[in-house]
Formats: sequence, C-alpha cells, structure tokens
Amino acid sequence: MKQTHKLTIALNLFLGLSFAANAQTSAPATQSTELKYRRSSLHLILLESEDFPRKDVVIKAYHEAPFPDKYNNHAIPVTGVDPSGYALSESEKVTAGTRKTGMAAFGANMLSTATAGIVDKDAADMPTITNKIVKDKKIANLLVAKWFNRQPDGSFDMKLVGERGSYDATEMQANIAKGSARGTASLSDAGEELIGNTFVVLTKLKFVSNEPIAAAIREVAKLKANSLPAMFQPAALKLLDIAYNKAKEGYSVWTTSYLYRLKWNDSTAAVFYNDLWMEKGNIDAKRKEAFDKTDLFQMEYIGSEKSSSLVTFSLKQTRTEDQIVELATVRNVEHVFAKLQKTYEVFKPKTPIYSGEPVTAKIGMKEGLEGGEKFEVLEQTIDPKTGLTTYVKKGTVTVDKKKIWDNRFNAGEEVSESDNKDKEKKDKDQPELDRTYFKGGGKFYAGMLLRQIK
Repeated sequence: MKQTHKLTIALNLFLGLSFAANAQTSAPATQSTELKYRRSSLHLILLESEDFPRKDVVIKAYHEAPFPDKYNNHAIPVTGVDPSGYALSESEKVTAGTRKTGMAAFGANMLSTATAGIVDKDAADMPTITNKIVKDKKIANLLVAKWFNRQPDGSFDMKLVGERGSYDATEMQANIAKGSARGTASLSDAGEELIGNTFVVLTKLKFVSNEPIAAAIREVAKLKANSLPAMFQPAALKLLDIAYNKAKEGYSVWTTSYLYRLKWNDSTAAVFYNDLWMEKGNIDAKRKEAFDKTDLFQMEYIGSEKSSSLVTFSLKQTRTEDQIVELATVRNVEHVFAKLQKTYEVFKPKTPIYSGEPVTAKIGMKEGLEGGEKFEVLEQTIDPKTGLTTYVKKGTVTVDKKKIWDNRFNAGEEVSESDNKDKEKKDKDQPELDRTYFKGGGKFYAGMLLRQIK
C-alpha cells in the first residue's frame, strides 16, 4: 500500500502538480515556486454598451484588472463586441420565449423610460443575443485555432497542448500523421482535460446613479399601492418613501456575465484530426478553406450571473473618485466570477494545496470565501487501463473562517464607509495572511487539488 502511495506521488510530481521538493512536507511560508497544474482555459469578451457616467474609468478598470489566475489565458482576437448590432426581431423573441406582453411589457417599458434607459427593458434577451454573437464571430473556431497554434498558412501543431498538459507534443503529432489519433490516450486525455474545459465569459458593465432608479421603482410601486384598499394605502406609501430615501444614495456598478463552454468530444476530435488537421510542410489549401468555413465547432451556453456594488464618495476617503470607481468595478467583476464558479460545476477551478500540515491554499475572498465552505481533496492519477487522467477523492476540508486570505483587487482598501467598519472589526481578530487555512485532517500534501463542494 505504501509503495502504491509513493508511486502516485511520483506520478503527480512528473505531471507538474506539486513542488519540486518533497511533496508530502508542508510548503514553507517563504515558498515562491508557483504550483503548476492543469487549469481550465478562459477568454474574456466585453459587451460594449451605451454611454453612462464615468464610462472611460469603468472600461479602463475592466481592461487593466488582473486576469483570473486559476485559469489559463486563452486569448483570441475578439475582445469586445457591440451587442446593439445583434438586437432580436419580434419573431426571435417569441422563439426565445422572452417577448413581453400585457402588463409585463407595460411595466418593463415604464421602468426603462422612467430611468432614461438605465434599466434595460430587453435584459432577458441577452442570452439569445450572446448566442448570436458567439456564432457570428465564430468564437469556437478561434478557440480551437488557438489551442493548435494555427498559422496563417493553416498549419497546426501541438506545442500549446503539450505545454499546458505536460504531454509529448512530438509524439502526439506523429500519431495524428499516422492516422492513429483516435487510439492515442494522450490525445483523448487532452481533449477531456484541456480542450473540453475551455470557457468564454462575455461581460456587460454599467455605472449608474441610484436616485433615478430608486425614484422609478417607487413610481411603479405606487401604482400597485394605489390599488390597495384605502385603509392600507398611507402605510404602504410611507414604506415606499422610506425605501426610496435609503436606496437613492450614491452610485452602483452593475456587472452581468454570460458563461460559455467549448463543445469538444470524440466525434468532433475525429473529424478535426482526420479532415482538417495539417502540419508545416504538408499544406492543403482545401483543408485550410474547410477549417475557415466549418461549423463543426460550437459553444455551449452554461448560464449567467450578475452583481452590483454600492459606491459612495466621502470627504473622509483619501482616494480620488476615479480610484474608488476603479476599485468597485474590479471587485464587482471578481464577485461575478466567484458566483459563476459556485453556481456552475463545470466552471469550478481546481486549486492545488499549498501546504499539507496545516492544509492551506492560495484562494480567498476573491473567490467568495467567507468561512465554513467545504472542499473535497483530490489526487490526480492515471488509469492504467485507459491511460486517461482520473481524480480520486481522498477526503474533505473546511475553510477556517478566522484565517481567510484577502486576495481581492487592492486588498485592504474598501469601497464604502460601511466596508471600512467591517474591515476594522475583522482586522482585530485576523492576522495578515498570504493564503487561506482549512480545517480537516488526512494524509494531504502539497500538489493535491481542492474543489469546492456545493
């Protein structure tokens, strides 16, 4: 049994999943070597929108924000798209089931008009609009071209796949050339582990004044309040005014993100390797044209999440208003990503254990940790029968609520005064950390992987 365990550790080291040092010992606090492991790949697209206050600051903050570090940056040329060019016709809305009628349409139009378009009456159409965008821009083809390092002459190679998956790229290309791609374990493994875990997130941002929205909501709510029996109307209207006075303060950053995944399976891979693949020195103009025109590659819509952050400007704050807006924008985007990861299983990143005793990992508040979240501990192995990568559960650990790393953008700085009060209260009990600590025992070592459980 001990020998098997040692072999597994050796295998993990070979795959680049753990430190070059002894994998079963805790990583020292000064350890600077970055853990390498198979990450999902991600590309980001900004959905350009109409004018709004401080738009330049918000968009600049988005573009300059750190890339999500639990994913490979799978950048392709399409980084921004104007969705107004993909507006839905009435028939498309009927097909999508988003066409509003009667009071629903009246309420949506009234709210949009009352806020001068700040509240988008067609927000429900966005998933269908983003579907049109990814299809029109051939996003799936671009992602595949990126994976296989497609050159202007149409040739491919396995350099990126080999680099990200610790595979022998030369051997993989040789097997494709021999026509034995289907039976090659490394190619199947790469498809399942890497290419099939390629994601695109399309994000729409807005920075809005809260007052017109609060006022519009109050006016719409008053219509309903006026339909109540006369004896209840004064109390209802008073409550509406109280809610309005509270909601009208400051500004808000709105972020909505739409998550897509590249569809990749054995049949898609077979057609690609057999009919579209070509290497340097063996160029076929017909294959090049076929790849450019093919609809073989598709994207799957996974879902969406949204988040809003209150922004207040105070004389007590030392930062400029633009700096406050920048911080709020990036934090809000981080929050949306954390929600996407928690909601959609396929998008949950695996995180390597940084040290085994105690168990720590380089995740924290940016990933939405608050304390008490449960993670399964996984050990990566190779199935001797199939040659494919498998993940074996070795136990569970729980986030220590007293030792959570604040790894958010500009950690230590807060957006509002209420945030500062919360921070001051928390700082009394929590030392400054560079990782998050977990409770739970077991024979865990650096390089094993953590994945959050719902």
